[in-house]
Amino acid sequence: MTAPRVKLLAIETSTEACSVAVYVDGEVVARHELAPRRHTQLVLPWADELLAQAGLRKSQLDAIAVGRGPGAFTGVRLAIALVQGLALALDRPVLPVSTLAVLARPAPGDRVLAAIDARMGEVYLGEFVRDAEGRVLAVGPEIIVAPASAPRPSQPAFGVGTGFSAESGALVARLGDALAGFDAAALPHAADLAWLAAEAFARGEALAPDQLEPAYLRDKVALTLVEQGKA
Repeated sequence: MTAPRVKLLAIETSTEACSVAVYVDGEVVARHELAPRRHTQLVLPWADELLAQAGLRKSQLDAIAVGRGPGAFTGVRLAIALVQGLALALDRPVLPVSTLAVLARPAPGDRVLAAIDARMGEVYLGEFVRDAEGRVLAVGPEIIVAPASAPRPSQPAFGVGTGFSAESGALVARLGDALAGFDAAALPHAADLAWLAAEAFARGEALAPDQLEPAYLRDKVALTLVEQGKA
């Protein structure tokens, strides 16, 4: 598959990893670090650093990509707000990409289950297949579910993401031989986000900044004090 020709800034902060990348016509420079609660401090300085490394000014970007979630509420909200603000200031379109798809992209095999620990006894879960050109395609809607109630894939799939270590590995126990293997330490990387966004840009899927919306999947983002006591 020919690399799409586009210049993108990509920001992914939906999990404990802070990840930023710049994509220029198939070449990617990126920074990625496990940095809980430091995303706000790191994202914009990293973006400036990577743009300088790529020899680009912000005004030369064609679009800005963002991991739209699902993931940690504050991390998703931060990325959406930053990207929307940058895109509006630069008068550029945005490219929202599923964080689960970003997680699935580098996984081995042609069928992937991406799962992120959603806390509160649940995981965010999405199933993906890889087509003949290596593109990651969603199979059905992304869901939030208790690991013990997760649907089994129709064919064995490789599992990626923190959802596979949540609740003492309940998702692994639930899926059993439906898993071809798993990596419970995998986190979404902005370099993969950038590639998925470049493909989306080539398909004409860029949006106006005011159309950008997060994918929380959960309406309720915290336990009440009573529920915390019970937990």
